[in-house]
Amino acid sequence: MNYFEFLSGPLQSVDVKYLAEFAGTMLLLLFGNGVCANVSLSKTKGNGTGFLMVCVGWALAVGMGVYLFSRTSGAHFNPAITVTLALAGQFPWSDVLPYVVAQFAGAFVGAVLTFLVYRKQFQATDDANAKLGLFCTMPEVRSPFWNLVTEALATAALLFVVTGLGYASRDPEGAAAFDPGFCSLVVGLLILAIGLSLGGPTGFAINPARDFGPRLAHALLPIAGKRSSDWGYAWVPIVGPMLGALIGYGAWYLLFAAEALPSM
Repeated sequence: MNYFEFLSGPLQSVDVKYLAEFAGTMLLLLFGNGVCANVSLSKTKGNGTGFLMVCVGWALAVGMGVYLFSRTSGAHFNPAITVTLALAGQFPWSDVLPYVVAQFAGAFVGAVLTFLVYRKQFQATDDANAKLGLFCTMPEVRSPFWNLVTEALATAALLFVVTGLGYASRDPEGAAAFDPGFCSLVVGLLILAIGLSLGGPTGFAINPARDFGPRLAHALLPIAGKRSSDWGYAWVPIVGPMLGALIGYGAWYLLFAAEALPSM
């Protein structure tokens, strides 16, 4: 037995698709929160480079995760997607809780790793809002109802296109119509489009795990000069994406129910 086989021993009993959801969500947050830290914190190479930089970073993070893990777990990385697919009969309910737990845990760990990478920059930054904002979303204009609408519609757009992509990616016999790498590219471009077009009001969480896991990390980590973790707003990027996912998938189903929707 080599060293790596020894280390992997305790994980052999864990279904690989759960590990994929954990690892994929962890990488998503490491890269996504990482680009936010690079833009927002003092004494970084990317300080002040702006929202376009943030959107591109998140798009690449999502696309990379989809490319790595789409064949292993379906690359959900998002409880709103997992629950919606289960409600639609496209995903087994027995896997919902393990997927959601893996997603939230991966998001938390990814946020912690980002903190370790930028530890000295956190110390050099006085802006407490900037420190919170790289972990979780914060609305530019605080209006819970309209912030909820924004998150719901952005997530509806995500699910509508992703559901359509799942259909378009298979031929009439159900076989893959094109390479999964192309799907990951399209999903990455979709995230970029959502961020640039719909991300301005709230920062486009579109994913409960992406917001709650890092927000919890912010609350627990020893961050110098941090403010409160704004738990009063935390429900919006949870409820909004969950509602929006149902709307987006439902809209596709109502429009194209005559076609057989593939399992995703």
